[in-house]
Amino acid sequence: MTSSTVEAQQFIAPKFNGATAEKLAKLGIRHAFDLVLHLPMRFEDETHLTPIAHARHGALVQVEGEVVNAEVKFRPRRQLVAQVEDGSGTLVVRLLNFYPSQIKQFRVGARVRLLGEVRSGFFGAEMVHPRCRVVSEDMPLPEALTPVYPTTAGLSQTTLRKLIAEALDYENLSDTLPGALIGRLKLSEFDSAVRFLHNPPPDVSQHALDERTHPAWRRLKFDELLAQQISMRLHYRNRIQQQAPALNGAGALRNEFIGSLPFPLTGAQQRCVAEIGADLGKGHPMRRLLQGDVGSGKTVVAAVAALQAIESGYQAALMAPTEILAEQHFRKLTTLLVAQGVTVVWLTGSLKKKEKQAALESIASGVAQLAIGTHALFQEDVTFAKLGLAIVDEQHRFGVAQRLALRLKGSTNATHIEPHQLMMSATPIPRTLSMSYYADLDVSIIDELPPGRTPVVTKLVADNRRDQVIARVRDACLSGAQAYWVCPLIEESEALQLQTAIDTFETIQVTFPDLKVGLIHGRMKTSEKSDVMARFLANDIQLLVATTVIEVGVDVPNASLMVIEHAERMGLSQLHQLRGRVGRGSTDSVCILLYQAPLSETARARLKVIYENTDGFEIARADLQLRGPGEFLGSRQSGMPMLRFADINLDIDLLDAARDTAEWLIREHPEATRAHLDRWLGNKEEFLKV
Repeated sequence: MTSSTVEAQQFIAPKFNGATAEKLAKLGIRHAFDLVLHLPMRFEDETHLTPIAHARHGALVQVEGEVVNAEVKFRPRRQLVAQVEDGSGTLVVRLLNFYPSQIKQFRVGARVRLLGEVRSGFFGAEMVHPRCRVVSEDMPLPEALTPVYPTTAGLSQTTLRKLIAEALDYENLSDTLPGALIGRLKLSEFDSAVRFLHNPPPDVSQHALDERTHPAWRRLKFDELLAQQISMRLHYRNRIQQQAPALNGAGALRNEFIGSLPFPLTGAQQRCVAEIGADLGKGHPMRRLLQGDVGSGKTVVAAVAALQAIESGYQAALMAPTEILAEQHFRKLTTLLVAQGVTVVWLTGSLKKKEKQAALESIASGVAQLAIGTHALFQEDVTFAKLGLAIVDEQHRFGVAQRLALRLKGSTNATHIEPHQLMMSATPIPRTLSMSYYADLDVSIIDELPPGRTPVVTKLVADNRRDQVIARVRDACLSGAQAYWVCPLIEESEALQLQTAIDTFETIQVTFPDLKVGLIHGRMKTSEKSDVMARFLANDIQLLVATTVIEVGVDVPNASLMVIEHAERMGLSQLHQLRGRVGRGSTDSVCILLYQAPLSETARARLKVIYENTDGFEIARADLQLRGPGEFLGSRQSGMPMLRFADINLDIDLLDAARDTAEWLIREHPEATRAHLDRWLGNKEEFLKV
């Protein structure tokens, strides 16, 4: 028996077996109160009957009548066909798949109540597979709308309704919030709100129910958002009570490094350096998110932070999600820090055994002051001598356990001292998302680009103009520029009919024998990818055909033209990241988005946003609206339980109120705070702690 079965059986009545408990667990229902918060996804109106003669075709209606004829027919296929009359007209009922019990339901003379969609059939009005109940002539109609709950295979609506009705009877539905707060915010009582949503009266506004704008819905949304905000604030309070090394180096290394740069730091970079530096000097763990648009200079800010750890006698580690990005950081930071005498090592899973062992020994002995690599950095065989700062680039690409594992590399059972953590993201976080899912983090924003960066011109081109695009690429390369040609797949997919990188590479080689063409994709060996990128950087390759493996970290200033195949298939964030690979020098740059017509509404909306905007924050805001927080964050990677009821785009007023209320409730009403958290998060609170 699984653990989920055991947990679920703790509250399920003995008449329900372990199979039912396990099905409930699949819905996230493991405790009694989970049933109370398992709210309907829609409602059906069974509170009145429609005469058969007045039933509008195409409408969902409920009728009641007597079965006057029923038989199993075998042509054109096996089906149960019955005729039902109610005095106003006749309705044909057809069941294409049926059980013996249903044949008994439709015995001649039986009185049945049917709920279904009426449509035109060969013999007049008909219903196909309606919901059917045998009733007596005086059976009363329900007084509330019938809830339809999210469910799973083998768990009927009848079983769910019965379990939920029992939970509503025996669970404590008293309010967790102080009465004064409920009055001030003009909220519904919790008890009445949750009972209303499980059994709404027939005269309620269907629009308010469906759009979740009814006061009962708003109360549940507020409670959910408040629980999230409370948990974040408590986590923040707990973190600042933990121990971390106070990295208060003299600053000579940092000042020397900043002075050696061939460009001055922007005002935004200086501000972020100061914010991060102040946090590193404190005795509790920093958890700061450094976000900035593509090319805004996050790596330099991270390098200054690493130097602060190093000159304080500690090590720093930088973890990146791909080997290409990790190697880019290694090359760039080794070049930048060589003058300061910093020892930088490189650690990835693809290193040869001898090279890996040397890197591990260097890290363990403390000789390596800065370790750069992929997820290999948090494997069991990696031991840091004195890790003071863990930097995670593109942090949303790592799972919770991976980020935590790197952080724990600096903690020992003896000291319980954690390293500071700096997370970087080139995918800007919209304000509502930051307020909701990153409320426990401190955030630094690089909101200006270095001088001299020219905006990339974006062009939308239909695939039927491919020949013109190819000619433009050829002309650009022959005039001394370099270009990317990005394809989304490396294997043929008949289902998607996408042009592959390999096919494109071969075609372009044949079409332009006078161009030096390269190919890079994710399945190449690390050494092969490194060789291709080195040749492209040295201008030994003029046109690089690539998959989205080049999405982040690739910095080739001479590359000023990019073509993205099947741009309609990609997300906004990915398109913006790819576009950021050009425009990194002083030459005017262009990104051509090749799309295949016809476009879906979503694809059209995405391309319109990327065409009209170069601001990463505006693009991220639009992306959040199109995809929702679950897909934007990646719920599995982020570890965050996604909001079930609230929508942070639509319910910004409730999010503001929840954020303002959380600190007050923690301070003034600690018992209510605990009760509210127990009700809403229960055993899920640990997800909010990484």
